Amino acid sequence: MSVICWQDVMKRLEPKVDRMIGRLQGKYPHDAGNDGKYNCMGSDYWTTGFWPGILWIMYDMTGNKHYMDAAWNADAELEEWFVKPTEELHHDVGFQFLSTAVIKHTITGDADGLRRGLEAANFLAARYNPAGQFIRAWNADKHGWAIIDCMVNISLLFWASRITGDPRYKHIAVRHAETTMQHGIRNDGSTKHILSFDPETGEFIESFGGQGLSVESTWSRGASWGLYGYANAYVNSGDERFLDTAKRIAHYFIAALPEDHVPYWDFRLESFEGQPRDSSAAAIAASGLLDLAVIVPAGEKQLYKGAAERMLRSLTENYGTWDQPEHEAILLHGTGSGTSYIDKSLIFGDYYYVEAVAKLSGWKHRIY
Repeated sequence: MSVICWQDVMKRLEPKVDRMIGRLQGKYPHDAGNDGKYNCMGSDYWTTGFWPGILWIMYDMTGNKHYMDAAWNADAELEEWFVKPTEELHHDVGFQFLSTAVIKHTITGDADGLRRGLEAANFLAARYNPAGQFIRAWNADKHGWAIIDCMVNISLLFWASRITGDPRYKHIAVRHAETTMQHGIRNDGSTKHILSFDPETGEFIESFGGQGLSVESTWSRGASWGLYGYANAYVNSGDERFLDTAKRIAHYFIAALPEDHVPYWDFRLESFEGQPRDSSAAAIAASGLLDLAVIVPAGEKQLYKGAAERMLRSLTENYGTWDQPEHEAILLHGTGSGTSYIDKSLIFGDYYYVEAVAKLSGWKHRIY
C-alpha cells in the first residue's frame, strides 16, 4: 500500500481551492454532477458553512490571505437569516456557524465572529425540548423529531460554554447526547437516523429510516455523524459513556467497510451490487476517527488513526478529481440518500476531507 505525505496533499488542494474561489464568486456550493460544476444554494441552506470552512482551514494552514478574504463575510450573510421572515434555520446552525463565525473568531479573534457564534448557540439552545431532553431537528410540524446529524451540531453548544463560562449550553448538549445514545444507537454500534418523541410529554414514540434504506438499516453518513459527534462530546464533557459510544460506532463502521474502505450509502442493503458509494461518509468518519485517536490510550491510537488513513488514502487515490482540473469539487461519488444526490460531489464531503487532511498535517485549530 502506498504511503502518502499529507502535507503534499494540502499543497495539491491549493490550486483546486483557488480555482473554486474564482468560479464561485461568493456563492455557496452544494452538489456537482458529471459536468463538474457545483450547484449552489441560498445562504440559509444547511450546507452554507462548509465552503467558507474549507477556506478558513486553507488560510490557517497556509497563511495565504486570499483564503481569509474569500471567507470573511459568510457569517455576516448567515446572521441576516435570524431576522428574516423564514423558518429555514434550524438545528443545522451548528454546521453553518461552527465553520464560519466560530472558526473565524478562533483564528483571528474577530469580535463579530464571537457575537454571531453565540447568537447561533442561543438559537440552537432554544430548540431544546426539556420534557424529552432533545434538540428539535427541523421546522414545520416536526415538533418532536431529533436526528443523528445533530450530534455534530451540539459542538456549537460546547464551544459556547467554554467561551462564556456558562455551563447551561453544555448541559443541553449533554442531555441531547444522552437521549440520542439511549434511543438512536443500537447495541452493536449501528445508528438510527430520525427519532420521534411526543413533544408535550417527551415520551419516545418510534424511529424512522430517514435517509437510510429502512428503519432497521444504518445510513452510513448517519453513522459517521454519530462517530464524529460522540468523540467530540467526550472531549467536551469527559463522560466515559460518550467515549464508549464513539468507539462502538467506530468499530461497527470500520468492520462494515468494503475492500476500498469507502462505504456504500447504507450499511444494510440487501445487495451492494450496483449501489452507490458515499465518499462524504468516509470523509466525515475519517475526521472523527482522527479525533478519537487523540483521546484514547496509546495502545489504541493506531487502530483509529490507521483506519482513518486507509479511508483517506482511498479517497485521495480513487475518488479525487486531481486529474480533472476543471472539476470544481474535490471528491467524486458522494450520495445524499438512496433517492437524492446519487453519485454526486458534495460540499460537506469536500469539507471533511480537507479537515481530515489538515489534522494529519498538524492543524491545531480543531473546532469541537
